[in-house]
Amino acid sequence: MNDWPEGWSDENRGPRHGRGSAGAQPEGARVMRQVRRGPAAPPYGAGVPQQPSYVNGSGHEEGAGYGDYDSGYNTGQVYGGAGGRGPGGPEGASTRAPRPAPNWRRRIKWTAITLATVLVVSSVATYFWADSKLRREVDLSTVIDRPESGAGTNYLIVGSDSREGMSKADERKLHTGGAEGKRTDSMMILHVGDNGDTLISLPRDSDVVVPSYKGSTSGKVYPARGRHAKLNATYAEDGPTLLVRTVEANTGLHIDHYVEIGFQGFANIVDAVGGVEIDIDKGFKDKWSGADFQAGKQTLNGQQALAFVRTRHAFATSDLQRTKNQQKFLAALAHQVATPSTVLNPFKFYPTMGAGLDSLIVDKDMGLWDLASMFWAMKGVSGGDGTSMNMPISGSAGGNLVWDKAKVKTLVNQLNSDEKVTVSGN
Repeated sequence: MNDWPEGWSDENRGPRHGRGSAGAQPEGARVMRQVRRGPAAPPYGAGVPQQPSYVNGSGHEEGAGYGDYDSGYNTGQVYGGAGGRGPGGPEGASTRAPRPAPNWRRRIKWTAITLATVLVVSSVATYFWADSKLRREVDLSTVIDRPESGAGTNYLIVGSDSREGMSKADERKLHTGGAEGKRTDSMMILHVGDNGDTLISLPRDSDVVVPSYKGSTSGKVYPARGRHAKLNATYAEDGPTLLVRTVEANTGLHIDHYVEIGFQGFANIVDAVGGVEIDIDKGFKDKWSGADFQAGKQTLNGQQALAFVRTRHAFATSDLQRTKNQQKFLAALAHQVATPSTVLNPFKFYPTMGAGLDSLIVDKDMGLWDLASMFWAMKGVSGGDGTSMNMPISGSAGGNLVWDKAKVKTLVNQLNSDEKVTVSGN
């Protein structure tokens, strides 16, 4: 039976290359007849179906109508999706759309907002925490007959020999002794103004006239009797308010704020800040304070710092040299507290703040901004932006140091007017 179309015979087929063929060439790849659904393809020539041509290796010419079955057939990807990469393809790749590129501008914006929020919240929390720790125990409103306020702000800074919170072992370690009551080892006036800050030490043995005053506990007014006493004795007699009253009455300078720190608190602050570096001009020893220092730069811990600021028996000028050492050390301490290594290190900043605020006794109107202003001013004095001096002394009487009244008057006038201080002290 002849399967070839009508009009064709074996002679028309040309050379055969297959099994039993005499042709020299091998048999080419057989092309599977295309199976299509729907209307039959239009005839090609005299009833011969159109064969796919292998153009571009696709198995058919584009647009020839044979892509439905043959697409991907020769690669084995008959059932693949787009590009043969569907779930049934050999690679099993997902057909999901690619992830959009991140919006960096949006991310940076929200990161900045988050950081700013955290900073504000932590700052506010720190402020209220620190403010709650201030011991506002001194009521300056009970001080009577006060002089008028001048320009700038005046702080009375007191270092007391209070042993509050100290054990017997602490007293022996810090060489404080075990005396009852409270006295002052140091007193300073810090003037903060627009024309430079001034730190003035008031020797504890200064001769002063005790003025009339109102008792801090009794509320009774005690009239002046013209009696003389050492300045630190007025603190021992009736505490901070009588001390403020005495300083104001003997100088004519209005005291705006009061700050006091005891032995233990002072040592704790120095230890919390990691010690304070100071340059000692000449070595000295003192069995009473426990001081034993060599000359040169060195870092003092709390115990050593307390011995340094309390020593007076080792010096010929006694209390006058001690006040200079106290100024020098407090300025160095303020400088150390204000350094970035302390302020920006929470593991140092919060212990320092906690130790300092727990041990400070201040007046009822003292705020954190006032306290910060005081420390920055002390730091400025140590950096050469201000003046540090002793109260001018003219001599002594009965073992007490007598102030130079003329110089004191000029000094107070300059401070009240917030002028640059030209008076020199001892």
